Amino acid sequence: MDIATYRYLRHNEHLLTFVRHNPIWYRYLSRDPKAIGKVEQSAKAFYGQTWPQRLEKLNEQIKVVDMLLSFSNIMKD
Repeated sequence: MDIATYRYLRHNEHLLTFVRHNPIWYRYLSRDPKAIGKVEQSAKAFYGQTWPQRLEKLNEQIKVVDMLLSFSNIMKD
């Protein structure tokens, strides 16, 4: 692997952890160091950091808060 690519991975711990969990990326990065963008996209999808995943998580949290509020209103009555 290219030294600059490895330094970049060491600087971004979540990417380094992702590559360690998915060793196929070592091969891809060794062949084409510019594929780091693809690694970042895959890591975001893996860690749930894409916009659709974040919106889904927020939606689930809102549903939980709504459920707790409705439960507290039922308990008041």
